[in-house]
Amino acid sequence: MNVSRLIPTAAVAGAAVLGLTALTACSSSDAADHKNGDKLDVVASFYPMQFLAEQIGGKHVSVTTLTKPGVEPHDLELSPRQIGGLTDADFILYLKGIQPAVDDAIGQSGAKHVVDAAKLTALEDHGTETGADEHGHEHHDGEAGADPHIWLDPVKYAEVAKGVGKAMEKSDPDHAADYRKNTDALVTKLDGLNTAYENGLKNTATKTFITTHSAFGYLAERYGLTQEGIAGIDPEAEPSPARLDEIHTIAEKNKVTTVFFETLASDRTAKTVAKDTGLKTGVLDPLEGITDKSKGTDYIEVMRSNLAALEKALGAK
Repeated sequence: MNVSRLIPTAAVAGAAVLGLTALTACSSSDAADHKNGDKLDVVASFYPMQFLAEQIGGKHVSVTTLTKPGVEPHDLELSPRQIGGLTDADFILYLKGIQPAVDDAIGQSGAKHVVDAAKLTALEDHGTETGADEHGHEHHDGEAGADPHIWLDPVKYAEVAKGVGKAMEKSDPDHAADYRKNTDALVTKLDGLNTAYENGLKNTATKTFITTHSAFGYLAERYGLTQEGIAGIDPEAEPSPARLDEIHTIAEKNKVTTVFFETLASDRTAKTVAKDTGLKTGVLDPLEGITDKSKGTDYIEVMRSNLAALEKALGAK
């Protein structure tokens, strides 16, 4: 990733002032619309948070996402308008530790109804560098090495969904019953997804998969698999010769067939490794955004596509 593209805290603070000034005229009507239209104005940091907000909020919310489809979430730059809009939001849903620019902007915004999904389930360390995640991001909350990719584990994602549902009930008690009903429906879908993964990955020829983006630590742990990341901190980085040799050895020892890459990053590294090791390439989507390249139109569909890809690569019986 290009760390230099991220907005430093000082710049965010300055942009927040500009954003608030620029939004004075247009945002007052938005606030009025909420009061009259009775919709909760929700800002979600990126797709996994947007999906939760839309599924749980239903017809009672208007959801805006800070990360547009096709944008790599980790390198997101926020406009002054987006930063200013955080102050006017009725409800902000984000995941601390994955988008530094968002973390800083929310900290500067002074917004009252802010929900950090990272606090709704237990974060774990999946072998990332101390003090930073595998994208090289420093963790602002002091949780060294904590892996933020909790949404790729349906069980943890369901825990987050329950927490988001309760927070929405508090923010908009008039529609609490609907939020509760929608949360229950989503958790049921996620339970079904978990069961599909358990059954689909129970008996496989190998338990090891190789990926350019080490985002699947929670998923691997949940279903008894081993994730082998190629480059570690950057999904598009060139692996070292030593790591290539290691990957080759791992592939031979564990009967690995496929090197996975993601939809929002280049497949160059995966193809290089596949060529050097004699393996196939495939897509394992970390679900950080939905685009026309995604194998599905929403979280559930893409996760099922991921399951099919893993079943094929791992030799499910």
